[in-house]
Amino acid sequence: MKRLCFFDAKPYDKIYFDPFAKEFNFEILYCDSKLNEQSVVFAQGCDAVVAFVNDRVNGTVIQALSGMGISVVALRCAGYNNVDFKEAYGKVHIVRVPAYSPYAVAEFAMGLLLTVNRKLHKAYNRTREYNFNINGLSGMDLYGKTVGVIGTGKIGQVFVNICKGFGMRVLAYDIYPNESLGYEYVDLDTLFSESDVISLHCPLTDKTWHIIDEDAISKMKKHCYIINTSRGGLIDSKALLEALQERRLGGAALDVYEEEAEFFFEDHSEKGITDATLALLSTMPNVLITSHQAFFTEEALSNIAKVTLDNMDAYFAGDKLENEVQYTAK
Repeated sequence: MKRLCFFDAKPYDKIYFDPFAKEFNFEILYCDSKLNEQSVVFAQGCDAVVAFVNDRVNGTVIQALSGMGISVVALRCAGYNNVDFKEAYGKVHIVRVPAYSPYAVAEFAMGLLLTVNRKLHKAYNRTREYNFNINGLSGMDLYGKTVGVIGTGKIGQVFVNICKGFGMRVLAYDIYPNESLGYEYVDLDTLFSESDVISLHCPLTDKTWHIIDEDAISKMKKHCYIINTSRGGLIDSKALLEALQERRLGGAALDVYEEEAEFFFEDHSEKGITDATLALLSTMPNVLITSHQAFFTEEALSNIAKVTLDNMDAYFAGDKLENEVQYTAK
């Protein structure tokens, strides 16, 4: 029986992983700690590591795992910007879950847009205190508005379909455009200047880091809403905060944050947070922040568990790794 060290474990992980672990004959050691340079020692005696979105799979961690004889890390997520692939090359195989539920994330993105645009979060808080005044709760019709979708992979495609259902005009941008989709692909400057809503669905890479920065924001409409359910590093958070404070944007709905690793998925209600930018963003009336939960549906959690352990099973059986991500020279 192979033993897997499972980092950053939450109660819901056990609910979905345990049945599949029994099916695949894996023993799972659940660790509350995030994977980093200190906690990597917990993997001693295990055959593989299961990591999550905010775990550090950097050079130091990879060297330590390799020294323990561990040669595979299974990411139970789609993104892999937390992995040093150059260091992993020839030492540790990296596998991931490329598509657990594009519907979960795309539907959540639309939920964020509807909430921040129509002030549903503010209305909810008011009525809980028996305040039924609707002053200040107006929003805009989505019908006929232009949405700019950055990233047209599986999640982006589902989001486009949802937006079309609302009667929105869709502008698309992708570093690798898929012309077969029939979308109206435009350059970023056009997307920024013509969109009433901008939604991010691209991976975080060197080319997309801070794709939304001060220069990009300066080209946007003053009523534009920015939605991010992808990766926090796509947005320069300080530039976003400044634009919102100066009322140069309509608002923002963020399920991710570029410095989220220290805070998201944990309860900080008693001690507060030390990130001044995140703290200020969370107090703004036209900003909605959620804790990286866009993926969080029963279907997605089940798919994540099954595909993660499928990947492990394929690795130990010596089969082809369909979901492996490998280092490529730049």
